[in-house]
Amino acid sequence: MKRLTSLIAALLLLVPVATLRAQELDEDMFPVVDGATFIADDGPAPSDTAAADPLAAALAQLMNDELFDRSQVGICVYDLTAGRTVFAHGGRQLLRPASCQKLVTAITALGLLGSDYHFATSLYADGTVTDSTLHGNLCIEAGFDPRFGHDDMAAFVSAIKELGADSVAGDVLLDVSIKDTLPLGQGWCWDDDETRLTPLLYNAREGFEPALRRALADAGIALGGTLRRGRVPSSARPIARRTHTIGQILRPMMKQSDNLCAEALFYQIGAHEGHAYAGRKQAARQVNRLIRHLGFDPDDYYVADGSGLSLYNYTTAELLVALLRHAYVHEEIYHQLLPVLPVAGRDGTLRRRMQHGTAAGNVRAKTGTVEGVSSLAGYAVTREGHTLCFAIINQGLRRGADGRHFQDRVCQLLTR
Repeated sequence: MKRLTSLIAALLLLVPVATLRAQELDEDMFPVVDGATFIADDGPAPSDTAAADPLAAALAQLMNDELFDRSQVGICVYDLTAGRTVFAHGGRQLLRPASCQKLVTAITALGLLGSDYHFATSLYADGTVTDSTLHGNLCIEAGFDPRFGHDDMAAFVSAIKELGADSVAGDVLLDVSIKDTLPLGQGWCWDDDETRLTPLLYNAREGFEPALRRALADAGIALGGTLRRGRVPSSARPIARRTHTIGQILRPMMKQSDNLCAEALFYQIGAHEGHAYAGRKQAARQVNRLIRHLGFDPDDYYVADGSGLSLYNYTTAELLVALLRHAYVHEEIYHQLLPVLPVAGRDGTLRRRMQHGTAAGNVRAKTGTVEGVSSLAGYAVTREGHTLCFAIINQGLRRGADGRHFQDRVCQLLTR
């Protein structure tokens, strides 16, 4: 009787949500109902809920785990095929998302910048070449591209050679105005072993300037001046441009949970309006516009960075699911997002999780881990062929493995 009472109480958390039909939505509108009614964590449910939905009943039973005597959990599951909420518990609890914040960044960026967006680093010449000398300056416009590497630097050197120059009389101006000058994300801990957030990267690390000096010297190009910060003048003409696609950044960002790639994308969002030295506030403003368009109040959440490394981030399982729903009904977002999510038991940060059982190969989701927090959010396919989206945030954990084990149990149920 005690177990039956607990089960009934847990089932009272479920409420139906209006069916979502993407074909009825205007392309410029966001596909979820008003945030105030998206999920309710209390209120009566139909008396036959458990009989009609054994998945919901099984998920409700998991909430009796003694893990939740000493920790928090927010969970939400939505059936995209049927257009209804399957289960919600603590869906509106403000929790730290850890690297599931990368989903927020990716979905915002794909919608705002587009799936054909490129990270670009450009080389300019400001002067004329006579007697094999560039009388003037070289200028490099930083693109905060974590993929910029040896081949790109070699292309820059070749472009200088093609001008007919083997020496530069002036300076090399480094235009880093794509982002602010802060080297770390807001709320990053002093002992986080992360690359400083400079918009001029070489092989995903600091060291662009010495790498440029070496490349020029190896090519026999003498530099009469120095490397210094400055803006590209209007008189400069482009001589080389190196780019990488947003897809090339998204893959390591999501599969390997690369924080630098996430921050690089976050600051592309911030720079979207064209303001020089845009920072976290400008990027967060774009994220908040999406949150507001989804029917939620941005003031209820906090966007501290693009990677989830900061402990200042606050979100909910409800909001993550709303973003996943939005991505699903916008093909240009979904077709870029789904392939880069880790696959359970197959690759990325889920390679060693859920290697057996029905979840293997049927869950694509972003993982997240910071001190005391473990999270998982993404998509799952049921045996009946339904596509679900879900978000799970465990907080207050002494051992991250406890959260991961719980999440894996949820995913096995989702795909059963």
